[in-house]
Amino acid sequence: MKLFFAALLLLISAPVFATGEHLQKDNLFPRVKLVTTEGDIVIELDRMKAALTVNNFLTYVDKKMYDGTIFHRLEPNFVLQGGGYDREYIAIKSIKEIPNESGNGLKNIQFSVAMAHQEKGPHTGSNQFFINLNENTSLNPGKTWGYAVFGNVVEGFETLEKIKLLETGLNEKLGWENVPKKPVVIARAILLPAK
Repeated sequence: MKLFFAALLLLISAPVFATGEHLQKDNLFPRVKLVTTEGDIVIELDRMKAALTVNNFLTYVDKKMYDGTIFHRLEPNFVLQGGGYDREYIAIKSIKEIPNESGNGLKNIQFSVAMAHQEKGPHTGSNQFFINLNENTSLNPGKTWGYAVFGNVVEGFETLEKIKLLETGLNEKLGWENVPKKPVVIARAILLPAK
């Protein structure tokens, strides 16, 4: 019996992380600040059109899983992608894969933010996201599922312009082109207070 109560006490006292749907649950447009080594970027999320994707993203923010990650892909006329790797180019743990909400009416326009997914299928998004640096109509749903937009950059355009100027190249550890040679680190991802 003592062992049961000790285990129960440990469970109660363990830190509890909210999942995204419980964070500012009455705020349809929560904002997240990405504090990066090149400056800050503020993203306004659209829970009205992409609730599953926004709540998933907020879960990673709340668990501080984006803190210390990098933007591992930079194509200045296409996208800036991050959320999947730490500074050593090691994949971070993902929580779960989510359904693709690309048919929500939001488009991959310049400065919109979308959920990346794996090549194995459209419903494999988890932790990686990208910022559209151009009008990327080819990423919208059509004959294929496309990529679910779930927010827009509302501050930090000068930071994106700085990042776009960084030199990229082949990263041998990842085996990919278009990796910034100077790592762009997301030091912290912070859910801003509701307005």
